[in-house]
Amino acid sequence: MAYKINRDECVGCGTCEGTCPVGAIKESDGKYEITEAECVECGACASVCPVGAIKQP
Repeated sequence: MAYKINRDECVGCGTCEGTCPVGAIKESDGKYEITEAECVECGACASVCPVGAIKQP
């Protein structure tokens, strides 16, 4: 199951975007979102999020 970013917890730092090996993370209105169809479920983004906003549902 693809990872999800909780927009309420996301601080918009962008660390996750640069970590995603397939470019599945994009900025939208100052927050970040993961495109579910592109996510390869590697967990790289979750491991670098400074506020723990990224989780697997």
